Amino acid sequence: MFERALENNVKKLTSLIPLAWLLLAAPAFAIDGTALLKQLDRKMEPETYEMVRKLVNIEPDGTRKEFVLYSVKKGSDKIVALFLDPASERDRATLRLGDNMWLYIPSVGKPVRITSLQSVTGGIFNNADILALEFSVEYAVEKVDEDAAVYTLSLKARTGDVAYDRLTMKVDKKTTLPLSIDCFAASGLLIKTLTYKDIKDFGGGIKRPATLETESPLHKGYKSLMLYGSIKARKVPDEAFTLEYLPRLKELR
Repeated sequence: MFERALENNVKKLTSLIPLAWLLLAAPAFAIDGTALLKQLDRKMEPETYEMVRKLVNIEPDGTRKEFVLYSVKKGSDKIVALFLDPASERDRATLRLGDNMWLYIPSVGKPVRITSLQSVTGGIFNNADILALEFSVEYAVEKVDEDAAVYTLSLKARTGDVAYDRLTMKVDKKTTLPLSIDCFAASGLLIKTLTYKDIKDFGGGIKRPATLETESPLHKGYKSLMLYGSIKARKVPDEAFTLEYLPRLKELR
């Protein structure tokens, strides 16, 4: 009897061994980086919106130059921005359709092509920063690492037309909002670091950083800030995102 009971117990233990090995060998739950990035995009701004922000360029001697822009975005590939201040820049307008960008200057009378790496305001923010599309549109997630408080996303540009070849993005786990982004060239050179600060409730379910600060190892002592005054969802006609409409962009306000 004792031998039979022992045999039965051995069989039971043996039957559990494969299950134990499966549990030990099972991979940890993988974070869906693409879904995480899309969630971040929506928390940062509605898909279609209007926004007012101030750009501040600060030189090593403390000199500041400020610009106020009114911007409207629709979908994943259309954004325009109108200069409100200073007076010398007023009524200038920029348009981005996908990877194509234009600048309209009233005294010139027609839009001229600009590139993502140029800057219509000077300073460290380039046109790709000022006319930014959604991260999930421009970048693919290659890897997601995490610790107790932060996700670290390694992102690769989907095309060669994107301003930065790679991004390393730190995302707060509690809020699913960005903390900082290191921007790299294809050579691996660090171009700039973007730092997000000052969480603000803009209303309409939009609660996100109100300050974006950037510094660059290529421009020692210089700093640029993007200060968000208002962001809200708005329906906008497709006509607003055409070259012909740029001289009339102030009619949207």
